[in-house]
Amino acid sequence: MAKPIEFKAGTLTAMSAVLREVDNVRLADALQVMLGGMGEFFAGEPTIIDISQAKSLPDRVDWSGLQSLLRRYGLQPVALRGAPEHLHDAARRSGLAVLGDEAAKLKAATTVHPVAAPVAEVVAEPAAGSTGAAPAPADSLPPSVGTMVVDRTIRSGQQIYAKGADLVILGAVSNGAEVIADGSIHCYGPLRGRAIAGAAGNRQARIFTTNFGPELISVAGVFRTFEKGIPAAIAGKPTQAQLRGEDDKAALVLDPLKLD
Repeated sequence: MAKPIEFKAGTLTAMSAVLREVDNVRLADALQVMLGGMGEFFAGEPTIIDISQAKSLPDRVDWSGLQSLLRRYGLQPVALRGAPEHLHDAARRSGLAVLGDEAAKLKAATTVHPVAAPVAEVVAEPAAGSTGAAPAPADSLPPSVGTMVVDRTIRSGQQIYAKGADLVILGAVSNGAEVIADGSIHCYGPLRGRAIAGAAGNRQARIFTTNFGPELISVAGVFRTFEKGIPAAIAGKPTQAQLRGEDDKAALVLDPLKLD
């Protein structure tokens, strides 16, 4: 007879919203600039709220309001990291798990190009308590040692993650799909949905496609969205994306690929 409940260890990939302040009005303004007001942008991603980099914190934080703000963009807050003890009880009452000291020591391996106001660095990383290892600092990451090949189209709502490897897609990535790799992403077909390369902090990772048209791209945590449209020079054309610049001044640059 099957047991009514079982507990098994597993690995959960979560987003980390690294907040440099907890003023919900300023965060809302910054997210509007960063994501263009696109509701449900992240399509239900579980999220860790990390305030370890906040320079100053009030005696009280509107955790419910902050969670509502993040949910507006499709993020699902599940835990809090890096908070001082006086904020723990209120966070728990709002439904957030409070991660312990060991989890709080985890550092995001990537940074996001600055926007108009201090806001979250949104990066993919293993959630604390999972069986996955914590991300290493970006400058200590080894190059990818493997390659995952997917010889089909990635449909809307599907997600592919090449952990510790490059990702090669012999097909299209549809709108609403997501492809993630710790190394580079190579898409030999139309790239539509979201492509996240260097997910564990590899700043040398790149994104290549023969037909450029994504909703969002990211390399080592630096995001770029296209709510105002894709530049005509690369729209629907062979393109590569890579980081240029140092640390928090790095920008995600798009270059046409000459294949003939």
